[in-house]
Amino acid sequence: MQAKRIIAALDMDEGRVVKGVKFEDIKDIGDPVELARKYNADGADEIAFLDIGASVKNRAALLDVISKAAASLDIPFSVAGGIRTLDDMHAIMNAGAKKAAVCSSALQRPQLLAEMAGAYGKESVLLSIDAKRMADSANADELRWNAFSHGGKTDSGLDAVEWAIKAVELGAGEIMLNSIDADGTGEGYDIELIRRVTNAVSVPVIASGGAGTLEQIAAVLLNTNADAALVASILHFGKATIKEIKDFAESKCVCVRR
Repeated sequence: MQAKRIIAALDMDEGRVVKGVKFEDIKDIGDPVELARKYNADGADEIAFLDIGASVKNRAALLDVISKAAASLDIPFSVAGGIRTLDDMHAIMNAGAKKAAVCSSALQRPQLLAEMAGAYGKESVLLSIDAKRMADSANADELRWNAFSHGGKTDSGLDAVEWAIKAVELGAGEIMLNSIDADGTGEGYDIELIRRVTNAVSVPVIASGGAGTLEQIAAVLLNTNADAALVASILHFGKATIKEIKDFAESKCVCVRR
């Protein structure tokens, strides 16, 4: 059985870790490198640095964070936000990142995924999908999630499951699947969304958005084919530690990395 990963997510803006609910009501949490070190020491399998500001003025600050993280962490980390070209990927990989994650730029120019995979290999290409359930989905058979860009504000019009399939064909080696509806709510992951994407693609899928309790984290790893669970608020606000998450998941017969 493949051991499941617990990944700590650090949403960043202006060089600080922040957290909101459904991409709104953003609050300052703290220093990204200090938090990354803390979660590393507590047993996180990976760190995800997500630059939600993703503007030119944040790029230097982000590269500084990556360099400091690379010097002090002994676990791999991914970087997302503002990666629009191969040159952007070169910059973050040279600074120490293990994976480069793209969302908006891949929706705007899907061929970017193939270029990234060609330069670094599929294992270094992480596609981030911000998916929102569509209001006109009347019943289970008609459920649909669209892939959104620009921090969950712009509807691409693409079906999220179909986009995942296409992206993998192009070169995405892993998918970070975030539910906009669940993000930051603490009400649990969108299990049906995760099931549909994990059943449609052959690459690892990271479940993201909504983790609020130990039970919810264990449930998404038990009841879907997700390879990892992304956690943020539950850590930032002191509701649970990485160790407590892993201990509880194991008590529910989830095989987690140690």
